[in-house]
Amino acid sequence: MGRKSLKETRRQEIIKVFYQVAKKEGYENTSIAKIAKVMDINPSLIIHYFETKEGLTYELIDHILDRYLLIYTVKNKEKASLSDLQSTIEMLFSKKWNLLFDDGLFYTFYALAFREKKIKQKYKLILDSLRKGLAQLIEQCNAQSITNVNDPKVAADFIFVMVDGAYFYLSLENDKKAYSERLAYYKQKAYDLLCIPPTKASSDHVFLTGDPKQISQ
Repeated sequence: MGRKSLKETRRQEIIKVFYQVAKKEGYENTSIAKIAKVMDINPSLIIHYFETKEGLTYELIDHILDRYLLIYTVKNKEKASLSDLQSTIEMLFSKKWNLLFDDGLFYTFYALAFREKKIKQKYKLILDSLRKGLAQLIEQCNAQSITNVNDPKVAADFIFVMVDGAYFYLSLENDKKAYSERLAYYKQKAYDLLCIPPTKASSDHVFLTGDPKQISQ
C-alpha cells in the first residue's frame, strides 16, 4: 500500500510540474524532457508513468475536473442550505474560480477537443459534472423551499453558459475595474435566476443593472 501511495504522489508531482511548465512556456513548447529537467529526474521516469505527452495531458484534464468539483463541498450533502448555494454562486463568479486553471491552457485544450475525441470526452465530462452538481444543489434547496426553481437542470445549464461566456469575454479585459463590474453584473444575474438574495458581501457591492454593454462606460 505504501508503494502505491508513493507512486500516486510522484504522478501528481509530475502533473503539477507539467502544468507549471506548460503555463509558462505554452503547451506546444512543453516536452517531457523539459518537465524532467525542471524536476531534475530522468525523462524515462515520466515515460514510465504516462508513456507520452498526450497521456500526461489526459491526466492533467482529469486533475482540472477534481479541482473544479471542490466547489460542491456541502457540509450536509443531503440537506444543503441557502448559504451553500450562495457560496457556490460566489465561487463561480470569483477571481479565485477563474484562477483555478490558466486561461491559456484551458482554451488550448478546448481547441484540441475539436481534433482529439478523448479530450472532447473529458471536457464534456467536466462541464456535465459541474452542471449536475449545481442542479443537485438547487434540487436540495427546492426540497426545503429555499428556492422554487421550476427546472434545476435548465437553471444550472443557464448559469454555466453564463460562466463559460463571461470568463472568455473577461479574459480579454485588461481594465481591472471593468472586469470587477462585469463579473458582479453576471453574478447578480445568477442570483436573479435563482430568486435568492446575494450574500452580504455581494449586496454591499454596487451592482450595475440594465444593458451590460453600458458597464464601465
